[in-house]
Amino acid sequence: MGKKVYGKQEAIALLCQEFKKNNYIDPALYERFDVKRGLRNADGTGVLAGLTLISNVHGYVVNEGEREPIEGQLIYRGYDIHHIVDDCLEHGRFGYEEVVYLLLFGVLPTAAEIDYFKTVLAQFRPLPDSFVEDIILKSPSKNIMNKMAAAILALYTHDDQADNNSIEQELRKAIEIIARMPTIMVNAYQAKRRNYDNASIFLHPINPGESTAESILSTLRPDRQFSREEAQLLDLCLMLHAEHGGGNNSTFACRVLTSSGTDAYSAYAAGIGSLKGPRHGGANIKVMQMLACMKDGIRDWDDEEEVAAFLRKIVRKEAGDGSGLIYGMGHAVYTKSDPRAVILKKNAMKLAVGTEYEPEFKLLMLVEKLAPAAFAEVKKDSKVMCANVDLYSGLVYKMLGIPEDLFTPLFAVARIAGWSAHRMEEILTGGRIIRPGYKQVTKEKPFVTLADRT
Repeated sequence: MGKKVYGKQEAIALLCQEFKKNNYIDPALYERFDVKRGLRNADGTGVLAGLTLISNVHGYVVNEGEREPIEGQLIYRGYDIHHIVDDCLEHGRFGYEEVVYLLLFGVLPTAAEIDYFKTVLAQFRPLPDSFVEDIILKSPSKNIMNKMAAAILALYTHDDQADNNSIEQELRKAIEIIARMPTIMVNAYQAKRRNYDNASIFLHPINPGESTAESILSTLRPDRQFSREEAQLLDLCLMLHAEHGGGNNSTFACRVLTSSGTDAYSAYAAGIGSLKGPRHGGANIKVMQMLACMKDGIRDWDDEEEVAAFLRKIVRKEAGDGSGLIYGMGHAVYTKSDPRAVILKKNAMKLAVGTEYEPEFKLLMLVEKLAPAAFAEVKKDSKVMCANVDLYSGLVYKMLGIPEDLFTPLFAVARIAGWSAHRMEEILTGGRIIRPGYKQVTKEKPFVTLADRT
């Protein structure tokens, strides 16, 4: 008799059973060997893996061995994000380019320096000749993050100095990629629309006089029209997402690859791949999916008791996506507040008042208010929990007419500034390949020859 032939799916299912049978690790072993899962200490603090001049994320203090919650702080190069944002809003100017300059060079730019820097960014914004057609339009992806990572890797072949990691060349590559990320994102979205959504596409020329936020709205919208308020709100999002310390998953991924000596394009593509995950940058999409579920399942959006009851159902895995998570709530570092959420909520609400989005905004505010108690009641855990920036960013993008496909890619467009600063700092100061330890818990076995295996 011949061997039984399995279909592809059946074959994978059988192999998967074999894999699961031989790849289980008892969770108790993690405690026994004091494993820092997630590179977190037992008290929730992060394992110290390096030093940085770039930024700090501060959400608690450790007093006599215990964590004490405090209002969250986000510090860029020694400057509180509140002060950076407030100054830009007070004087009515776009601030993302200033933040990029600050993160890269470590100082606040003068008016002349920022004007020059904006000119440099504008020069680098266009992609190489035929790149859009050959790399993006001819090879579209259903997921914009994957296409952005592929496009960044493809830029390697257009760079004669791709493997030269001198600071001069690394700075040039960083500025080029920071400038080109919005261009890649918008074109990748247009390619996706044509090939997967059966929709018309618009490929607008770049206006070099526009800020990053203005350029995104201008090239994304069919009529290129947008208000100053819309552009400033998007600019605010870019400022808040530009950097978040060396320990966040995507930045750490970028630093890990950098420590191996690999090229900039590979390191930045890794950052994009990390940010795509729903536990990281992809969480804002999860918030919007959760909001849609709540809108369908709650009759009176203003009824706190009904909203709280629905949140308890989510935690009990009886509603939502079955994960038991209230998306947009909680953070690894922030306890009492996430300054990004505080700033975004305050400024976005001004644009939402009197519009169709105001009820949804108020519903999210109720989530922020009621989620900690719902979580504590169901999980019997009274840890301090605050809203994180993802709770509001998705709705803000929706208010700006930005499609859901671009929620996480916009995060990457902003965060490339932080990745670039950290990559160059790792090159300058790291000096060693990052290699944490993993303890093998498999016992030694006697070898069995092929003829004796059953």
